[in-house]
Amino acid sequence: MTADGGSPRAYLEDPHRGVTDRGVFMISVAAELAEMHPQTLRMYEARGLIEPKRSPKGTRLYSQKDVERLRRIQEMTAELGMNLAGVERVFELEEQLGSMTRKVAALQRQADDLSAEVVRLEDLRRELRAEIVPYDSGGQLVRHKDVQRFKIRVQRPD
Repeated sequence: MTADGGSPRAYLEDPHRGVTDRGVFMISVAAELAEMHPQTLRMYEARGLIEPKRSPKGTRLYSQKDVERLRRIQEMTAELGMNLAGVERVFELEEQLGSMTRKVAALQRQADDLSAEVVRLEDLRRELRAEIVPYDSGGQLVRHKDVQRFKIRVQRPD
């Protein structure tokens, strides 16, 4: 039974419900769903492979994400022959990959924003250049053919 009284398998297989990290399964139900002994779940928790939520009275409550993680651990150890240290390393690397992926996405957004700003500033520079009428130091208008030699000094704030 889930914490709300529903069937655990029906809860997991409901296509209308998204993956959730809300703790709803007690240890015996989570162990059954993951096809493991409850003591194995306790051992995985002690090793830091799984972190179930706790009820106000301290009862372990496993979420759908926890059960899926337990199934992945089972797959890596039973089917792929990995030991628990290997499983821990896989999870660490997946976490690092996720973190780096988020950083790359943030940097890409920042690069896109900066590229758009460069385009905006280039357009503004062209507009301003078209509005500027160059004069030489004697107050004489600079001829169009001499404009290429004319340099505008720009002071940038520090």
